[in-house]
Amino acid sequence: MQIIVLGAAAGGGFPQWNCNCPNCAGLRAGTVRATARTQSSIIVGGDDGHDWALLNASPDILEQIRHTPALQPNRGLRDTGIASVLLVDGQIDHSTGLFMLRERGVPMPLWCTDPVYEDLTTGNPILKVLGHYCGVDRKPVPLDGTPFTLDKVAGVQFSAMPLTSKAAPYSPHRELSVDGDNIGLTLTDTASGRKVFYAPGLGARTPEVFAAMAAADCVMVDGTFWTNDEMIRMGLSKKTARDIGHLPQSGEGGMMDWLDELPKSVRKILIHINNTNPILDEDSPERAELTRRGIELAYDGMHITL
Repeated sequence: MQIIVLGAAAGGGFPQWNCNCPNCAGLRAGTVRATARTQSSIIVGGDDGHDWALLNASPDILEQIRHTPALQPNRGLRDTGIASVLLVDGQIDHSTGLFMLRERGVPMPLWCTDPVYEDLTTGNPILKVLGHYCGVDRKPVPLDGTPFTLDKVAGVQFSAMPLTSKAAPYSPHRELSVDGDNIGLTLTDTASGRKVFYAPGLGARTPEVFAAMAAADCVMVDGTFWTNDEMIRMGLSKKTARDIGHLPQSGEGGMMDWLDELPKSVRKILIHINNTNPILDEDSPERAELTRRGIELAYDGMHITL
């Protein structure tokens, strides 16, 4: 099983187009040692390297495709390595890239939960709009852990579980979440049995989710904010990280403490990193703390092979 990180940032990317926080301004000025990142998305494929599952379609998808040769195998006049799409939620930064894939000659194989399908056909009717272009062949994601496979993606099995998090702000479920608004995925290499747990939006710890993480060989989990009050202290929001469905890395019960409890053999990677997060500064004490704990930071173009 192969994974390529197309984008590792949270919504808005890094640097964010209108942001002059220390990270964004410092990157532009060359005074902060950091790496630009596009919005969160990964691809997953088997050993053949020709057909891939796209997990989340960010607004930056065209730029990401241009920088990922595997997604343009050039087997015909029009071709793509994206065989199927799977969404973990209906957030803007994970779904609006679907518009950029509208030139497909056949309906787009799209896996999502029922609540996400509802949101993307009502509050933000992306899928209805795509009906005027390539169309969508929508397939429901089971939430009970039942394994499933995606079209043409050989050698990889998927299973999903609901997460405690938040639906997109436009969703009627925003303040009263339902199972399936946000999911975590276990990706299994069917030949080796090795597993990756992927959850870019994770708001709280549950025994079921921790068990799935502990059973994995690699976890790729929510790295949005360093502190719970990060956006409040910067004057950018009145809401905490937990208020908007993200578990901060630091503080009691934060993501770092959670990752410390995993077996030592588990590879630990943070993804979906907000532009305000000090871990983006490679010389920051926060980044040093991650390194000390054996926690990696995802970056665009990162390759993971299991």
